[in-house]
Amino acid sequence: MMGLGLRRAAGCLSEARTALALVASLVVSACVPTEVSAPAPMTPSRFDFAGQVNRVVDGDTFWISGQRTRIRVWGLDAPEIGRAGGSAATAQLSGLVSGRSVQCRLRDVDRYGRIVGQCWLPDGRDIAAAMIASGTAREYCRFSGNYYGTC
Repeated sequence: MMGLGLRRAAGCLSEARTALALVASLVVSACVPTEVSAPAPMTPSRFDFAGQVNRVVDGDTFWISGQRTRIRVWGLDAPEIGRAGGSAATAQLSGLVSGRSVQCRLRDVDRYGRIVGQCWLPDGRDIAAAMIASGTAREYCRFSGNYYGTC
């Protein structure tokens, strides 16, 4: 039993180190000037990372190219897959972001090691706001502090 507990603790420590290294690399990379070929809808210095969405996990989580972990959409609470509304929320997010480039601001790293990011589409729409407006997800008031005005 003790060996299993130590292995779990070592695994958690390893995940925490990976998340910390990811956050540090994001902070450092945000400080390095990059060339921008086309003007972004928002000031580029406001974003911590960007990339093309290559997989939607569920109604509030996706993967983008160039990131080693999933992106959890900040301020958004969507039903889980297998729950009422979960498939609709996943389909809505997929239709909104799949194959598109997004720009995100790092807000947190959650207990699962996911990046929690506030993300925007190329046209400037906030992804969480679009999902809330669609009715397939709601504002995650516990973390958003009523940012979207629905709490």
